[in-house]
Amino acid sequence: MQTVAFHNLGCKVNAYEMELMQQKFRDNGFEIVPFSEKADIYIVNTCTVTNIADRKSRQMLHRARALNPEALVVAAGCYVETDREGAVNDECIDIVVGNKEKPDILNIIREYIAGTRGTRGRFSGPETMGPENRPLVPRAILTTLTEHTRAYIKIQDGCDQYCSYCIIPYSRGHVTSRPEDETIREIGALVQAGCREFVITGIHLSSYGLDMPYNMATKDGSLHNRALTDIIKKADRVEGVERIRLGSLEPQIITDDFLEEMAGIRSFCPHFHLSLQSGSDSVLKRMNRRYTAEEYYEKVQIIRKYFEHPAITTDVIVGFPGETESEFEQTRQFLDRVDFYETHIFAYSRRKGTVADRLPGQLTRREKNERSQILISDSAARARRFREYYIGKQDEILAEETVILNGERYQTGYNREYVKYACKPLVNGSGKSPAGNTAGFTPEVIGEGPVNRNEDYSGRLITGSAEGFLNDELLLMTFSG
Repeated sequence: MQTVAFHNLGCKVNAYEMELMQQKFRDNGFEIVPFSEKADIYIVNTCTVTNIADRKSRQMLHRARALNPEALVVAAGCYVETDREGAVNDECIDIVVGNKEKPDILNIIREYIAGTRGTRGRFSGPETMGPENRPLVPRAILTTLTEHTRAYIKIQDGCDQYCSYCIIPYSRGHVTSRPEDETIREIGALVQAGCREFVITGIHLSSYGLDMPYNMATKDGSLHNRALTDIIKKADRVEGVERIRLGSLEPQIITDDFLEEMAGIRSFCPHFHLSLQSGSDSVLKRMNRRYTAEEYYEKVQIIRKYFEHPAITTDVIVGFPGETESEFEQTRQFLDRVDFYETHIFAYSRRKGTVADRLPGQLTRREKNERSQILISDSAARARRFREYYIGKQDEILAEETVILNGERYQTGYNREYVKYACKPLVNGSGKSPAGNTAGFTPEVIGEGPVNRNEDYSGRLITGSAEGFLNDELLLMTFSG
């Protein structure tokens, strides 16, 4: 049996696409082994969002060659879309596979091995990513996952925003939406495989449906993505779906109409990753972002009108070209004003081929690192305050995995706002779960019967009280008997 090892870099869409590739190889008789082991074939699902991502992609490809000099090494995805010449000329790489070609990767490899395809395989370059040749969305559906509790569901590909710092529109092409019925069939299949939580994702999720004949108007005339609302509602009606999360959203999609509908969906989790990038209007303009800081803040207030304690997270780029001390302080103060749960901080990385790469006022690495550390420290303090809200309150988590912490066994999982908990199994005097308990672990497992301390309760709902912190990022859940 031939062995194949995968390594994924980058976004949730890449993670989804790697799951599809793994499933195809598994269904065709290949054994999937860890990337650190010797394999016959290595596939690196690359990322190109920054120059650092490019470098990491090359490093993993070179590592694969070092692990087994006789192996077939395949570079797939965004890096080979944006640096075709570099990938084709890299002697460590046997085959390059563009994003459009990922669904056909197994056949490409087989043809290469059989000698019917020339060296370096087949490539879908950026010049083929025009409107007449959009990126492919999935036509196969996932039926199994390596992670059994949470699944990423890709419903959209491509981006037409052209932010000045971003290369992704050139590596992913124009917006393409996945057919609704195909998505719902996939969710149903993954429920049968044991998945309970689904993260709806895309390269630019807020654009889902823009290439479809959907009515986007709202009561007040603002943008309302009817297509996204409809697919979330249909996913919620699939039996066995406990939770639905959304990937990264643009501020413009947040309207009263949209939030009113989300608040009425049983499985919807109030965790909003709302892209910001900067809290300074002048920086936002240079980034070609299509909102002001005040407009963003108004969207946050709409979210908090419909949900009591929503998790609002974001991304911030520090040290964008020309960023002054004053602009940095505007961003810092704005982050505190919004009071985000988590803020992902990225020091600006120059990206060849983007408008921002040519802007004057490029900051030094030291300046970017110093500013990044300030925002990271601020973010940690806000995140702790957000988690403290739950101490002493009843909460519910979806169990995901069993871990050993400080020598003791815990079951871990997340609540609906994506706060992570750990809990230790408690057994009552009879060694059985309380009869009639159908809400989760209160104090133990749903239903009657002997309780096994060594059982993994992944995929099951647990309820209890947040007692305090196990560490800065983990709450301890306990149960009252």
